[in-house]
Amino acid sequence: MTKMGTIKFKTNINCIGCAAKVTPLLNQEEAIKNWSVDMANPQKILSIESDSLSDNELVQIVKEAGFKAEKL
Repeated sequence: MTKMGTIKFKTNINCIGCAAKVTPLLNQEEAIKNWSVDMANPQKILSIESDSLSDNELVQIVKEAGFKAEKL
């Protein structure tokens, strides 16, 4: 079994409405086990648990929802 890792990204997801836009895309991706956005953090940290997606694939998913993601 592959070890699951949490990858963190700086994003521009800064409100509940923004999170609602990215939610369907992140939730439909089976390789994402769990995710959250810390909107209290000035960098709006998105944490994603995935055991198989690359950083670039995750950035692309966030981009599809209309937001930026930069790996920390």
